[in-house]
Amino acid sequence: MKKIIKIISIIILILTIFIMGITLYIGNYLYDYTLNPHSNHSLFDSELYQKDTQDAQKWLEDKSVHLSISSYDDLFLHAYYVEQDNPIYVIMVHGYRSDGASIISPIQHFYQEGYNLLIPDLRGHGQSEGDYIGMGWDDRLDIMGWIDYILSKNQQAQIILYGVSMGGATVMNVAGENLPTQVKAVIEDCGYTSVWDVFQTHFPMSKWQSEIALNMASIVTKIRAGYNLKDVQPIQQVQKSHVPILFIHGSDDDFVPCEMVNELYDQANCPKEKLIIQGASHACSCSVDPQTYYQKIFQFIQRYTKR
Repeated sequence: MKKIIKIISIIILILTIFIMGITLYIGNYLYDYTLNPHSNHSLFDSELYQKDTQDAQKWLEDKSVHLSISSYDDLFLHAYYVEQDNPIYVIMVHGYRSDGASIISPIQHFYQEGYNLLIPDLRGHGQSEGDYIGMGWDDRLDIMGWIDYILSKNQQAQIILYGVSMGGATVMNVAGENLPTQVKAVIEDCGYTSVWDVFQTHFPMSKWQSEIALNMASIVTKIRAGYNLKDVQPIQQVQKSHVPILFIHGSDDDFVPCEMVNELYDQANCPKEKLIIQGASHACSCSVDPQTYYQKIFQFIQRYTKR
């Protein structure tokens, strides 16, 4: 009997080691494809926002100054800052595997409205330090650090948060935190309900297979980045928001499916508005129908701020 128990124990140990090895192998593979900013591979199209980057960089360099703060975990965080004579400050947050210069069209439109602009590079992107992509979760704390920075310079500031794609998820995550009253409104463009949901839509496998793969990736993400993929749920954050939110999405978005914006809007327990731009794919609403897009945004800002 003792011999049988010993054999069974060895078999269980071997199976456990095998399962752990497979989990770490697959988890690390998926992590590097999705959350490692230094990887040469990406599960998604990393060119979504990389249009006219050289011209955008030059425009920003001409108009802005460089700012930096330390994150809660001592990373160097970089931002461009454009100061204008205005009480309204807009923090503009870029998307996945991108940087501040990638959202140059919205930046220029907000600039023309005369707002002060703070355009951060999220951790692991652009000139900011970081060895993982936060998918809007740890990034929410970094944006709160930038809010504190603005308020340290001007307690009377009226702050607007604007984000596109992962930036949209980031500002929704911020909206669920305990924010100072100077944060007046949030504008999110094509953000996702949760990281789990958006990853699952892109994995070329069945739902049960993607569940297993995501759990493996989540274990590795916890080890390497310090957060769990299931932590990142903007849909839960908007339920806690007291700050008004404008939800924007393109009807033809197949990167972050358009139905996600309806789920987010329905769950938000704050003053809210929704805009669907017909015919727009992911992160293209501002270029498909710029008149409707910016008119809605600036009206929304005016509703909750004073000049």
